[in-house]
Amino acid sequence: MLDVSPFLVSPGTEASLSSRSPRDTTGFEGTKESSRDILSPIQKRLDFLQHRLWAEGKRGLLVVLQGLDTSGKDGTIRHVFRGVNPQGVKVWSFVKPSSLELSHDYLWRVHQRTPARGAIVIFNRSHYEDVLVVRVNNLVPEEQWSRRYEHINAFEKMLSDEGTVIVKFFLHISKDEQRERLQERVNDDLKNWKFSESDLETRRQWDLYEQAYETALSRTSTDSAPWYVVPADRKWFRNLVISQILVETLESMNLSDPPTNPYLEGLVIE
Repeated sequence: MLDVSPFLVSPGTEASLSSRSPRDTTGFEGTKESSRDILSPIQKRLDFLQHRLWAEGKRGLLVVLQGLDTSGKDGTIRHVFRGVNPQGVKVWSFVKPSSLELSHDYLWRVHQRTPARGAIVIFNRSHYEDVLVVRVNNLVPEEQWSRRYEHINAFEKMLSDEGTVIVKFFLHISKDEQRERLQERVNDDLKNWKFSESDLETRRQWDLYEQAYETALSRTSTDSAPWYVVPADRKWFRNLVISQILVETLESMNLSDPPTNPYLEGLVIE
């Protein structure tokens, strides 16, 4: 079993991204090909645990995915959750807020998308954009975005106290790897639709985003809503790490078996 503890941002510590390699494969001695043999039973276990979560119907699981452009948020969703029951999983992507959303506090639109009991919800980008994009692009004064870390911690603590288990992943990609993936989108006609000129502007702001992420990860990794910095240059290792963490998270919930129906005891269908 893969040891995922090196990727945890321990609460109260600084999340130094420069000290974490995006190409790291700590704890795994195999290759991309051999990883498939390990990943397959992990994903089967994830499918089983998702059914248990749904049947128990008492708690939900919120998965937060954050990362710079091309870090693999869509790919993670596609590969890690490929074997689970889609009826019990929802994905929400948080783009530029609408005029209605802007007329409320910044967490209003997020709270409505959190998981119902028994469900898994994946945030493809999330409420963290309000301490990332907002900070880097000076969309609101520092006095305003700087107090949002405490808001977010309180919001996630409330969700946790009310039965939502939260696990958060920062997909850590290198600047060189991002360049290659962006160039691939430019060169491949079938991937042109993925490319946006805004990706280049974000790339020019690389250092500012890294600083913003380090602050967010350091200040909002808590016992009830931990952050994991997942090396994302190797897609197969990214998928392996996230799958393992999700299985361990669900197992830690000690999900109960669904209650038996006494009416069915001895019933024979003719």
